[in-house]
Amino acid sequence: MATDNGGTVITIDNFAAEMSQYSTGAPNQLYGLVDMGSNGIRFSISDLSVPRLLHCIYRERAPISLYDALHESGPSSRPLHFSPTIIGRVADTLARFASICESYSVSKGKISVFATEAMRTAENRDEMLAAIKKSSGLTVDILSPGMESLFGAMGARSGYTAVDGLFMDLGGGSVQMTYVNSDIEDGYDVLAAGAARSLPFGAAKLTLALSTEITAQSTKVELRTRMKDTFDELISKFPNLKRQSESKEGITIYFCGGGFRGYGSMLMHTDPIQPYPIPAIGGYTVPGNRFVKWQEMLHVNNYEEGKIFGMSKRRREQFPAIVSVVQSLVEAIPKIKQVIFCSGGNREGVLYIKLPPAIRESNPLALLPGAALNQNPKVLESVVQTMLTAMPEGYPAIISPEILHFVARNTWQAMGDPDGANSAKALHNPITGMLAGLPGMTHEIRSVIALTMSARWGNDLGRVDRGVHDNLRALVGYETGWWCDYIGTLAGFLATIMPALPASEKELEETVKMQAATSSGLGKKGHHVGIRLKLLVSPKAQRGSLIGDLEGMFKKVGKGMPLKWKVEAEVEDL
Repeated sequence: MATDNGGTVITIDNFAAEMSQYSTGAPNQLYGLVDMGSNGIRFSISDLSVPRLLHCIYRERAPISLYDALHESGPSSRPLHFSPTIIGRVADTLARFASICESYSVSKGKISVFATEAMRTAENRDEMLAAIKKSSGLTVDILSPGMESLFGAMGARSGYTAVDGLFMDLGGGSVQMTYVNSDIEDGYDVLAAGAARSLPFGAAKLTLALSTEITAQSTKVELRTRMKDTFDELISKFPNLKRQSESKEGITIYFCGGGFRGYGSMLMHTDPIQPYPIPAIGGYTVPGNRFVKWQEMLHVNNYEEGKIFGMSKRRREQFPAIVSVVQSLVEAIPKIKQVIFCSGGNREGVLYIKLPPAIRESNPLALLPGAALNQNPKVLESVVQTMLTAMPEGYPAIISPEILHFVARNTWQAMGDPDGANSAKALHNPITGMLAGLPGMTHEIRSVIALTMSARWGNDLGRVDRGVHDNLRALVGYETGWWCDYIGTLAGFLATIMPALPASEKELEETVKMQAATSSGLGKKGHHVGIRLKLLVSPKAQRGSLIGDLEGMFKKVGKGMPLKWKVEAEVEDL
């Protein structure tokens, strides 16, 4: 029962009333969140000035395992009880977080503290809640299993424009499974939460159960049985999921939670592309036929002595338990198409649920920062349409209108910096720069943006960055990489004949027109295929430039690739 110290159990029925809502009228849009998970306590401050981006401006993790704290084996330990020492550590940690919120001017009403499996099962949780309230002034909400599933799934979902697949969260005390299809209807989030199931096989709990022969075998059998039953229940409720499970392609799975991210880190460590060019796990996508190779991942964990990026000592100790969950999942699902690892979790889910539906369902790619203020959207749309006239049908679908708009918004930025510096900045921006922590992008989309914007500056890269560039190109594939080169070169061409963003649509129209068609018989010997590009440029825009130099910009497209596709550009007077 809830008290003045907290302890309200948040359920599907009461979460809208019990949790604070997003408001545009507040002095600032800063929100503090504390996720008291079973494996650690995570704290963050997010700025919702551009709400859909859920921009995190501060994050910290306290390595306090509440699950381990409930299962201490000391002489004075009591089962399922937090010791006075742990209560003191947690209270001090929350006091620190409250102080940080105060220094960032986060109002008390915008700080949410929530706890999951370990706090749900603690028999003296009221003592913990009272100590936290006394030290920090904060109250703690307890998430029901359904709400834990909802927040985890929505946190993972927040990273993408549209989703359709299983959502799973592996924490320290439990593993959650549900199905989310953002195209179903209004209220798909609550529908997913109602169908969600929480299984008591978190990484920490399972590690303990597998550590003794008495419980190991029976636990594995129960895990496999309940995983299969849970998946079968979901396909009985969702016809679309059932169709996917019976198809040749199979099912897409979205993973969040530290346990699954640990498995993703191991897959990234052993990825065929090495060194893997994107450090963040969020958006990392793996085909099903590679995901299922859990024996190989376990072997690497057991025998590789060096540091594995993204894997703490504790996570490696729990890895056999994580693999057991993966193995049971592989046995339960007939065919896995792909898995996508997500950076978002409960904290992002809490923020995402606060937002109005229209904001939640908007495309985050259209909101990515970096461009100058006060750009005319009509002019930018005209720039995009001009580029599209130079793109014959057949270019990869991943090159979306939102990506082309990002290119247009950023083509005329940093014009005073050297091409080499701009190429390097553009290459790193989506993977380790300003865009690295923002939603809307799988690793493939990050790579497309990086390669395209680097090409806008002529791919003027040093040896180290050339290695990153080539591995990003390997990640998207040579065909998509070629189009990134081509579109980036188109952007560079526009900035050459118009050194400033056109002031109006009319100015753009009077300066350049493009015509393009796929063609064979290209190259000196006529042995190549590619694009025949006609560039109609006003005489004024040509002044001071040699036609051969303008046409020559396109000769570098696809350089170093085995495709041998060519672009033959011809400049004529408009």
